[in-house]
Amino acid sequence: MPRFFCNEPLEVGLRLTLSDEVARHIHVLRLAVDEVITLFNGKGGEYSATVLQIDKKQVQVELKSFSVREAEPAHALTLAQALPEGSKMDWIVEKAVELGATAIAPLAASRCVVKLSAERAEKKMQHWQGIIVAAAEQCGRNRLPHLAEPTNFTQWVGQQDLHRRILLSPRAGQSLSDWARHQPPQAVTIMIGPEGGFTDTEENAAIAHGALCLSMGERVLRTETAGLAAITVIQAMWGAM
Repeated sequence: MPRFFCNEPLEVGLRLTLSDEVARHIHVLRLAVDEVITLFNGKGGEYSATVLQIDKKQVQVELKSFSVREAEPAHALTLAQALPEGSKMDWIVEKAVELGATAIAPLAASRCVVKLSAERAEKKMQHWQGIIVAAAEQCGRNRLPHLAEPTNFTQWVGQQDLHRRILLSPRAGQSLSDWARHQPPQAVTIMIGPEGGFTDTEENAAIAHGALCLSMGERVLRTETAGLAAITVIQAMWGAM
């Protein structure tokens, strides 16, 4: 059943004119009157809706029933990702949503090639938010992961965080899988460096602020692989996959 994010209050019995973007998707899918779609607004649960009317510019639906179904992990999981080159961040955001990340924090680290001005950062945020919505629609999540504004690493690492921070580093003496195997499910933040990795100064600062240094094993993973592999390990070890 086609699923669409609808950023407004929803309730059973409501007749609703869908946004232009959702209407375009419905036209592309060639849906017809009386067909059933699923709507969610990120507040939890999802609604079954029947298409009442379709014209060139508008689509009207009626919400018929509500389901409390959720696809969220029992623990918060943040991916703190240093900005990679090119379009890699698009792929990372999409897959992180599919794998169950509950928040994504883009970081500007010393070795990041990408440098975002305020204007460019705002455009990137809008672009990544669109990817989050599309990924949630596709994978069946009814809540959107939080997207934090891109933040300088030094500023970010000094912030108070109730989550356990995990710094992935080849120099670590313990693996993530071994650590997770002996830990109860809990809120965690996974820190991933850019293509050249975090600098020694950045790693030392993270550890000084309480980060736990762990590795992904003997192989050095690319930045676009490491975070997603780490999320998968955590979710598998703690029964969320």
